[in-house]
Amino acid sequence: MQTTVKPEILSPRTKRGGAMFDDEHLDILSHVLDDFIRIPGTSIRFGLDGIIGLIPGVGDAIGGIASCVILVAAWVRGVPSPVLARMVSNVAIEVVVGAIPVVGDMFDIAWRANRRNYALLTGSVEAPRKVTRRSWWFLAGLCVLLMVLVMVPTLLVAWLSVHVFAGMFGMDSHMRSR
Repeated sequence: MQTTVKPEILSPRTKRGGAMFDDEHLDILSHVLDDFIRIPGTSIRFGLDGIIGLIPGVGDAIGGIASCVILVAAWVRGVPSPVLARMVSNVAIEVVVGAIPVVGDMFDIAWRANRRNYALLTGSVEAPRKVTRRSWWFLAGLCVLLMVLVMVPTLLVAWLSVHVFAGMFGMDSHMRSR
């Protein structure tokens, strides 16, 4: 008698996490973190992330940790790596710039990293190629911006040091001739 063995079928990564990572819960989370409170008479909206960001020192770090829930959900769902990298950079930008007092809090309210990341998550399910291509362009632009931010101070320091040393040696040789 021949016995047939049925292969074990593993569920895809998108099924892990159960109901915790479904669209409805992630949409609510991003809404609560970024835009559930509206300032009366204006179109300005903010959420807990903007409020928590007001706490000096740790507020933006706590907001960044809360934002990681959407990142984990994206990873569990199998979102492509470039899109994940873009999502991580959205949170990193929000945390780093948000750490600047007052201006950072205003930026945090305007940037809305959680809403952006939720849109990237749902977009990567609906149109993965389009979102992945846009994420590559975003990451390339971010790399160029970071290179410029590193190069400008480096060139400024080099220019200053050349002129300072030239002034010191020029002044030294001028004093010797007297």
